[in-house]
Amino acid sequence: MAQDEYDPQDAWTDKWLAAVHDYSNFLRDHHETNPWPDRPFLSQSMIYLMTELWDREFSLSEIRAAFAEALAELPHYTQGHESRP
Repeated sequence: MAQDEYDPQDAWTDKWLAAVHDYSNFLRDHHETNPWPDRPFLSQSMIYLMTELWDREFSLSEIRAAFAEALAELPHYTQGHESRP
């Protein structure tokens, strides 16, 4: 592929990854400025995300499997660290 050619699948992937990146930044910013520190912000966000996914016609099985797979993969990414060093 010539350098001036851009694969539409790359554009699709770039857009998807940018959305995930932006959402994670949004969650971090709002976590740090949460006016209700007694409310578990991240868990509430994940609950709401799951209900939004279900409302967008992902099945309960798909949602459950995706979160389980993500949790199983996380220790490989973190290399045993509880938080980013």
